[in-house]
Amino acid sequence: MSRFDFSPLYRSAIGFDRLMGDLENLLQHKGEAYPPYNIEKQDNDHYRISLAVAGFRESELQLSVEQNMLLVKGSREKPAGDSRYLYQGITERDFELKFRLADHVQVAGARLDNGLLVIDLQREVPDELKPRRIEIGQGRTLEHKSE
Repeated sequence: MSRFDFSPLYRSAIGFDRLMGDLENLLQHKGEAYPPYNIEKQDNDHYRISLAVAGFRESELQLSVEQNMLLVKGSREKPAGDSRYLYQGITERDFELKFRLADHVQVAGARLDNGLLVIDLQREVPDELKPRRIEIGQGRTLEHKSE
């Protein structure tokens, strides 16, 4: 079994280190990842998840976020009547995928486009948590009184 080294990604995917750990776990369980998907880093604050959901209608897909966990579910409506396939290569099964989101990462939007469910993510760090420059001046400093 080959093992991937994600350590270079930890350096460039700041705030997504838990997601990289989840990716490592998914790679260890390759057969369980249905439907296939991609995770892209577009820049430091924008990410995209693309899932191949051919055959699913918009009404059969559900997205929800709870406590930094993105849940994507697909439930196909069963067609009326019995189909008799000579060969069935297109999977018609339901799925549920979970993605752990980094702190301050929000779902910016989702769309179904040519059989791909595209989920856009954006990091929105509150102003009070952003780095700020502290000016060094020649004013007074606080003095500590000892009793």
